[in-house]
Amino acid sequence: MHLSSAHDAHPRTPGDEQFALAAELLALLGDRTRLTLLHALTGQEADVSTLTEVCGAARPAVSQHLARLRLAGLVSTRKEGRRVIYALRDGHLRRLLDEALNVADHRLSDRPPHD
Repeated sequence: MHLSSAHDAHPRTPGDEQFALAAELLALLGDRTRLTLLHALTGQEADVSTLTEVCGAARPAVSQHLARLRLAGLVSTRKEGRRVIYALRDGHLRRLLDEALNVADHRLSDRPPHD
């Protein structure tokens, strides 16, 4: 499995607060629907209707997931008329999603073929 090089490593030993916040973030990312929503937002901003189509979940569930992501500070919102438009808040999250998906790709390619 390929891991990021040492120059990408955290510059100092994290403290309890950093570990606690990182654990909260990873717990939020541990949901397939939320990962799908965040991935959809890596390419562009989107409203709830668009995101509902992308992830295939029920609209109320998508709205609840987006609310959790917004409260956690992972997505931002802006109004466009009556629509609420969602966007990722920072590039660090985009890189984290990319790395998680790269690890998944490597794990899938390392699996032995099915008979």
